[in-house]
Amino acid sequence: MGLLGWVIFLLVLCFSIMVHEFGHFLTAKKFGMKVTRFFVGFGPTLWSFRRGETEYGVKALLVGGFCKIIGMHSLDQEHHPDDEPRSFRSKPRWQRIVVLYAGVIMNFVLAFVLLIGLALTIGIANDNTTQLGVVSPCVAASVTALDNGGCGGSKTPSPAIAAGLRAGDTVVAYNGKPVSDWTTLGPLIKAGKPGSEVSVTVRRDGQLLTKHVKLAQVKGRPGAYMGVSPVTAFQVASPLGAAKFAGSFTSQIFSGMGHALSNLPSSVGKLFSKQRSTETGGQVASVVTFGQQTSQAVSADVGWRSKAEIIVALAAELNFILALGNIVPLMPFDGGLAAVIGWESLRGWYARSRGRPDPGHVDIGKVIPVMVGLFAILAVFSVIVLFADIVNPVSIGQ
Repeated sequence: MGLLGWVIFLLVLCFSIMVHEFGHFLTAKKFGMKVTRFFVGFGPTLWSFRRGETEYGVKALLVGGFCKIIGMHSLDQEHHPDDEPRSFRSKPRWQRIVVLYAGVIMNFVLAFVLLIGLALTIGIANDNTTQLGVVSPCVAASVTALDNGGCGGSKTPSPAIAAGLRAGDTVVAYNGKPVSDWTTLGPLIKAGKPGSEVSVTVRRDGQLLTKHVKLAQVKGRPGAYMGVSPVTAFQVASPLGAAKFAGSFTSQIFSGMGHALSNLPSSVGKLFSKQRSTETGGQVASVVTFGQQTSQAVSADVGWRSKAEIIVALAAELNFILALGNIVPLMPFDGGLAAVIGWESLRGWYARSRGRPDPGHVDIGKVIPVMVGLFAILAVFSVIVLFADIVNPVSIGQ
């Protein structure tokens, strides 16, 4: 099941990138630019066919794709001189900007479609309740086992099972403190001291019962562990409710990304912290984390709706990140070439205001060294994040 999760993630990643490239393809064709290739994947070609002037096909490494438009910049001379009027660089600047950002827009649109579709079909999950949906049979041997919904070889009964708690019980008080939602109960459990005993009052079949629970700890996971999680109820939304849900989800993603990026200078140390999952800077992640979380969702001992909700939400978040990542004004991102075009416009305006001719295209050969240097810094940080995702993955378990 874990392998299936990774396969699903790779398919989602590949599809998301192809949707991005399709945005470039459609707008380039619309403006009369010559598109010579549109491929799924990279590496050796497995299969292809030609329709008109464009070759379509599939390559061996299914981890993305590309759309080849002739004459993207001053160094791109791999086409016949007769085709120059149809090259990317020969078109008006506004058309070039539209083509560059069409991929970003497509990723945003796909993310919204996924979120709205989720709300209209599977429904919006509500797990902010104190009714127990899952009572774990064991204290997982590791965080990985916990995230995968298993015991990892552990035979130690969970505190909840040992105390006689059952799925369907509704917790009304924790250590004498009334609770009505998981937002309150969850942190109270984690804040407890492993090995200590707490009282848990539940409503079962209309009766109030008080259980005494001895808290435990999962190795490598901060905080106390009881072995319970709330029931998840799904409610299909109206079209307006679905739109509000998509907007709220997007706002939360952007807010989280903003907090994470604002902590970039101090993020490196947090990436390797045991408390990474609770550190703002530690939330910076690579595509490996998306693969791990998709795998965890597929392997988890939860209903199909919960699995589908997590996978669709992760797919939407991935598309938001792909869109925002491509806005970065560094080559080879779309934003890098857009920044060059912006500089061309500014330089042209300045020349015209002085009664001089437009100097035309920027010599990309002079720009690339600067952008490559800045991109190298970003690449080094990305490798560090990738390594952290492998050796110290973000935990999504409660």
